[in-house]
Amino acid sequence: MAQQPNGTHGAGGHGHGSQGGHGSFKSYLIGFLLSIVLTIIPLVAILKDLVEGTAAMVVLLVTAILQFIVQLLFFMHLNDEDKPRYNLMTLIFGLVIVITIVAGSIWIMTNNAVAH
Repeated sequence: MAQQPNGTHGAGGHGHGSQGGHGSFKSYLIGFLLSIVLTIIPLVAILKDLVEGTAAMVVLLVTAILQFIVQLLFFMHLNDEDKPRYNLMTLIFGLVIVITIVAGSIWIMTNNAVAH
């Protein structure tokens, strides 16, 4: 196996450094199963009319937020990152841009005098 530029062998034979990088099969499996469960919960709850109206919106939002956290932790390995935390800073910057665009679009659509 070829040596990495920093002189360490790759973790698990994948050619990546032992710090950070990829998770284990177990962590990917747990993340996958959690993603499946967090997808099925709102689907079943709404299709079977278990929740309606505001409760349905709450179920969708809570499971969406949990799904987002599962993706960040199990697949994007955000918690495994060493300092400086460039991935976290990039994520926060992206969220700020998306929130600005969505909030601005809603504000424009709400206050558009031409549409009234």
